[in-house]
Amino acid sequence: MRYLAIDLGDKRTGIAVGDDVTGIASPIETIQASTPELRLIGFERVIQEQGPDALVLGVPLNMDGSEGPAVTKAKALADELTKRFGLPVHLVDERLTSVAADEQMAQSGLTRGQKKARRDALAAAAILRNFLATQHKPEDSQ
Repeated sequence: MRYLAIDLGDKRTGIAVGDDVTGIASPIETIQASTPELRLIGFERVIQEQGPDALVLGVPLNMDGSEGPAVTKAKALADELTKRFGLPVHLVDERLTSVAADEQMAQSGLTRGQKKARRDALAAAAILRNFLATQHKPEDSQ
């Protein structure tokens, strides 16, 4: 299956693609939108371009695993995406994915602005890698 991952942000939303055959997740872009409706228009464009079978949406759990207001917002978006595009949405814990993106860029030589522009798409790729890793877990032998 082909997946499109979303790292939701208020101003910038990272997008990555990957599949369960190769297990590779690649950052593709960051959607910058000033309103939720403009963000949905961006999602529609990317979904048409990439043709995913399902979506993977990062859920910003608190560090202790509890749910805050941002989780409610992410779950509402998941419902909207399913209604609007008819694709299943998998919710995935996104804790520390932005940290992983920052670490990945630490020695890149990019300027602060260049890093900021790539961070969200890299975080989306980290979300998708985490999801794909859970899809390939071997079953316990008994």
